[in-house]
Amino acid sequence: MSCYGYPRITSPNLDQFAAGGAVFTDCISTHIPTHPAHTCMMTGRDPFETGVIAQGGHTAPGSDVVMLAEELQRQGYFTAAADNLGRWFTRGFSLYEVYQWEIKPGEPMRKAEGVNKSALKALHRCADQDQPFFLFLHYWDGHTPYLPPPPFDRMFYKGDEKDPDNPSMDALWDFEPFNRYFAGWMPGVTDIQFPIAQYDASLAYLDSCLQHLFNRMEQLGLLENTSVVITADHGEETDEHECWFDHHGLYDTNLRVPLLVRTPGGSPQRIPGFVRTLDIAPTILDLSGASPFAAPLQGASFRPMLEGAWPAGQGTCDELFLTECTWMRKRGYRSGRYKYIQALEPDIHGKPPEELYDLEHDPGEKHNLAFELPSVAADLKRRLMAWKTDREAASGRADPVETQRISLKRIGDPKTPVIRRGSVS
Repeated sequence: MSCYGYPRITSPNLDQFAAGGAVFTDCISTHIPTHPAHTCMMTGRDPFETGVIAQGGHTAPGSDVVMLAEELQRQGYFTAAADNLGRWFTRGFSLYEVYQWEIKPGEPMRKAEGVNKSALKALHRCADQDQPFFLFLHYWDGHTPYLPPPPFDRMFYKGDEKDPDNPSMDALWDFEPFNRYFAGWMPGVTDIQFPIAQYDASLAYLDSCLQHLFNRMEQLGLLENTSVVITADHGEETDEHECWFDHHGLYDTNLRVPLLVRTPGGSPQRIPGFVRTLDIAPTILDLSGASPFAAPLQGASFRPMLEGAWPAGQGTCDELFLTECTWMRKRGYRSGRYKYIQALEPDIHGKPPEELYDLEHDPGEKHNLAFELPSVAADLKRRLMAWKTDREAASGRADPVETQRISLKRIGDPKTPVIRRGSVS
């Protein structure tokens, strides 16, 4: 019996779970944020194939795009989910448990406990089946608002988050597209380290809730004959590139995600080499012994990496093609040491139209080399455009980053007051 669940988390304690499995150190979510990333994860196909390029967009995958749950259901699996995305993400699930948690303005949120109520119901239904099963669990604790419950809420922060002499949040409060949203859950905060610490606290809280889930799996006799995949649809910006507490910008803070795979009989290991969330669906089919998708995929199984069948450091691909089209409309290319980012229109943060980073010497992507190394930028742009042309020809669809527009421009209640240092607006 097999269960394949992948909660959406980024956790500071990933190695603890991986004691019986593998940590992939270079997993990239190539098409962000949530809707395109989850679609890639569930299909192994990129936005040229699915049409899903933006969060909250108007394009859904056609019936010719088979979801992972649909394929496993067709092959005799009981399929269950605890999720709240709805839309095309419900396709193929025999049981789709929707969850909620209590929301009060400014009060702590027990998100993971809300998810666990539905997750445990789904887990018990799976355990009662005579057939193999696939279970998808979707957690939100790494997403704003960061309002972890006590005692986690003060676990990583001991200062005064509303110190009137701390200017580190001034630029954030001046950022009009988001400041009303931020004011709704951290009013009057002046120390940028406080929401960063709350992010870590939210993940620590999630860790404890996941442990409860794993304990129940062990009680049901499932843990030792179950494969579990833990990953995320995207990362999160905190204060790295002044794209605060969200997930836009094709920087590694948003693209690099955790990937842990625990399989029966697996051994602890850390595996370098590029893998993508596009590779998860074909890998799950491969690990389960199910037949692969009939249609060609952009993703590939990384099972050979798990089993040591590939040279050390070799991933499922050598090149990464990147897109976003929600708050910003951009695409990017990465191979070897360099990453190139191209903006298709001016973005809300005023970033330059072209960015080039030497990730070997500048892993934080702080120093834009587009004007210092124009020949390198031009070469990577050429490769990016060649990929675009090839994918348009193969899919029969124009580049969705060019045909669709950004779907979000502002978030938050415009009536929420923004409390700046010394004033209220």
